[in-house]
Amino acid sequence: MLNLTNNELERDTRFSKFNAYSMIVNKNIHHLLSRIILGTSIFLLILLFFPWTQTINSNGYVTTLRPDQRPQTIQSPIPGKIEKWYVKEGDFVEKGDTILQISEIKNDYFDPQLIERTGDQISSKSNSVKAYEQKTDALKNQLGSARKERVLKMEQTKNKLKQAKLKIVSDSISLTAAEVNLSIAKKQYTRTQSLLEEGLKSRLDFEIKQSKLQESQAKVIDLESKLLTSKNELLNAQMEINRIEAEYANKISKIESDISSTVSSKFDAEAQVSKLENSLSNYEIRKGLYFVRAPQSGYINKAIISGLGETFKEGEKLVNIMPSNIEIAVETYVEPIDLPLIGIGDHVRVQFDGWPAIVFSGWPNASYGTYGAQVVAIESFISDNGKYRILLKPEPNAEHQWPDALRVGSGARTLALLEDVPIWFEIWRKLNGFPPNYYDKTQQKEAKGKTKS
Repeated sequence: MLNLTNNELERDTRFSKFNAYSMIVNKNIHHLLSRIILGTSIFLLILLFFPWTQTINSNGYVTTLRPDQRPQTIQSPIPGKIEKWYVKEGDFVEKGDTILQISEIKNDYFDPQLIERTGDQISSKSNSVKAYEQKTDALKNQLGSARKERVLKMEQTKNKLKQAKLKIVSDSISLTAAEVNLSIAKKQYTRTQSLLEEGLKSRLDFEIKQSKLQESQAKVIDLESKLLTSKNELLNAQMEINRIEAEYANKISKIESDISSTVSSKFDAEAQVSKLENSLSNYEIRKGLYFVRAPQSGYINKAIISGLGETFKEGEKLVNIMPSNIEIAVETYVEPIDLPLIGIGDHVRVQFDGWPAIVFSGWPNASYGTYGAQVVAIESFISDNGKYRILLKPEPNAEHQWPDALRVGSGARTLALLEDVPIWFEIWRKLNGFPPNYYDKTQQKEAKGKTKS
């Protein structure tokens, strides 16, 4: 009561006759309050010893487990111009289906008969190669014939040389015999002359001997001339051998040079054929690139360059495609201070955007709407956001499977499950700013094994 007036209401009114007044005033309020406080204190004290699962909270998004299952962009390896679209956004395409058609914008490939003309060039160059091969064979035949002819000529000239040597020997013998006859004729002439002076021989005998002496002298001179001629023939034969060697050496060298030139031209033609064949293969492959096809089965998300007639450079993004057969995963990030607590195979609870959930951080088993996950990859280098990337996959043999309607890119919140500790320890840890407990999983497994045994 405020007692704003001097009138005392309590003297005139008896409140005890009202039941409500009796229930409030007459009851021992202080005794009830003390019981409530005591009970609450006991409950809170007991609650402090309840188990609390330490967790690492982080945010992430839905992705795929394999890199080739993630959304990708389709590029063209050649520049071009869009001619026709065969699909629209949202369509499902099988692997190899045509998405759009492009045309050339480089003047080097404008010729519609470029492949046929290149094939004709290859045929011409191939014929040139065959012609060079035939010319090489003909020159090799000429070379063989020249070598055989040189051998025959050399044998013929050597035979002449031998004949000249033998003729010199024969002429030398004849000259020696003629000189002996000349000596005899001189002696006979001298003797006959002496006998003629003594009157023992007639003038006729003397003249006969004189005539024989002159004939012998003439024969010696003639044989000397023949011997000189034979020696000259020997020199000529030797010179002929040298001339033949020089002539055929020059002839053979020229043929060999022609062979080398022909072979070089053949190799050059073969190189041009290979280059043209390479160009032809490139043209054929390039022609196949005029139709941009789906690299795998999936859904067309977005056309990045859409207008007909728009040009683009090589490697420029044309369209986005989302693969159809994927393995869902979650990509999340943790602070560097929490990274040592995460290991491959650790269990994580995941809450997805759009799916209702009631989450108790310390009691994951009491949470509703979370799904089990398992760590499959931990990034070894820090990301641009200053955290480490963790990849999660659905936990095998989990009680609740991940929703089928999940889409890549939707948000997710994760709780990595660590050690079970009392609530009082968790409060004390957070008040002091200590990190969660780090424990060795191997030692923990060994401890569990010893406990079971």
